Amino acid sequence: MLSHLLLLIFSVTGSSVNFNRINLPKEHLPYYLYNFPEILTQCQSDPECAYSDSAKDVCWGYEYNCTWDKQYSIPHCPGDHRGWVKTKYDQQNTFYTQADFGYVKQQIREMKVLCEPLFRYDSSLECSEHMRFCRGRNIMMNFTSLLNRDEPLRYKMDVLGDGDVGGHCSLHKDKLLAEADHISPLQSWGPELRHFKQLDAPIQDSACDVTIEKPTFIMKIDATVNMYHHFCDFLNLYASIHVNLTHWEAFSTDIHVLIWESYTYYSSFELAWQAFTDHPLWDLKTFRGKTVCFKNVVFPLLPRMIFGLYYNTPVIYGCENSGLFHAFSRHMLHRLGIEFHPRQNKKIRITLLSRDTKYRNILNEDALLEALQENEEYEVRRVVYNKHVDFKTQIGITHNTDVFIGMHGAGLTHLLFLPDWAVVFELYNCEDENCYFDLARLRGVKYITWEDSTKLIQEDEGTHPSGGAHAKFTNYSFDLTEFLRLVTEAVDHVKEHKKFQDLMKTINVHNEL
Repeated sequence: MLSHLLLLIFSVTGSSVNFNRINLPKEHLPYYLYNFPEILTQCQSDPECAYSDSAKDVCWGYEYNCTWDKQYSIPHCPGDHRGWVKTKYDQQNTFYTQADFGYVKQQIREMKVLCEPLFRYDSSLECSEHMRFCRGRNIMMNFTSLLNRDEPLRYKMDVLGDGDVGGHCSLHKDKLLAEADHISPLQSWGPELRHFKQLDAPIQDSACDVTIEKPTFIMKIDATVNMYHHFCDFLNLYASIHVNLTHWEAFSTDIHVLIWESYTYYSSFELAWQAFTDHPLWDLKTFRGKTVCFKNVVFPLLPRMIFGLYYNTPVIYGCENSGLFHAFSRHMLHRLGIEFHPRQNKKIRITLLSRDTKYRNILNEDALLEALQENEEYEVRRVVYNKHVDFKTQIGITHNTDVFIGMHGAGLTHLLFLPDWAVVFELYNCEDENCYFDLARLRGVKYITWEDSTKLIQEDEGTHPSGGAHAKFTNYSFDLTEFLRLVTEAVDHVKEHKKFQDLMKTINVHNEL
């Protein structure tokens, strides 16, 4: 009874479901409805619900009774497992636990009650191991001490002091402190929740300067100027919604987001928040000097957790295609309204991401593009993704690309939004071999990079700002013949992919009509 009570993080607003508020990609609805059979029943009898025909016996993969054959996806592990694990299944399962919905499953199984409610509407706090993910009900946070803090707050572990966070519940202090063992700004919620205090009386609205009724996600975020790092935040937020999937409105955008710093949020990728919330973002300035009570609060998975997603993911050799990353991609594309443009021909769409930075430019970029454009089978475009190009426009271009080419850099994070048959061609990895290779494996798209170092020319040795030679701080030119060979390899992969072949069949049908 207690565990069931604690899981009800989102309050029930009524027995009737507004299906428009679910707002998931159509292909995700069967997996969602698996968790809410009572909603499925309403869906099947509601003429406004367009999803009844998609209610198949499938599941995300973290549900208690979800079997391997029903889950969202099965990791593809063509690489040799020997020397890593004993069997092919162990290889797949390791990848699934490291980087797929198995990671969500692990967090759910690890959940421990750290502050136990004494009655139905009392406070509560529960966390997964090492406080990677936590959630609470009727939680008080005291921000009055921030009035005396003049310095900007970012990556600080002393925002809260002893007793500045708490609730009226039976606190298991020893258990809480044991889980607060990853004390680092972006690794866990230990720096904040180690100060949790058991309050003497139930939380009343009169005891709070501000009471937040809507569910609130408190987020400690990574570098907002860098797409690779900032999308660690969004991926982990999406995964956290799955960890917290205990009510049919769990995917609702009628939530608040409180960013755990006093800097006013700014990012070229700000539009991505539209996939998660309808409301303006809050920061610590919003509540400076106030005592705030949160009816429902979630502390999501963090961007730099030990063995986390995806910055520190130890991806096992030979595996690819994380269902979690695929679902995240589809979710973002759906929520942001990114369309896949109908094809009028069978040309391979090639996009070259050009840089407007000082380093890692392609010195013979014009020659490479001219050579590509001479091939009538290719539809080629050069793009620069910077602050002058709307982020939705950027994602739309990427999503309609078959071969995505670019130098090592955060812009390659766009590979998350490529179609399933696509190839990301990291023209040169600048001696950072695993970064986008692993991200492509996680997303499940083909990755290739430059193979013959004798066929590229480095402008100079490159000098790191702190001193010493560094491959990321210079520019390059590439052998044209070798470049075209690698592009051909990428194009062949696209053409041989079943989903691309199925797409080409639809073009034939349209042409015949």
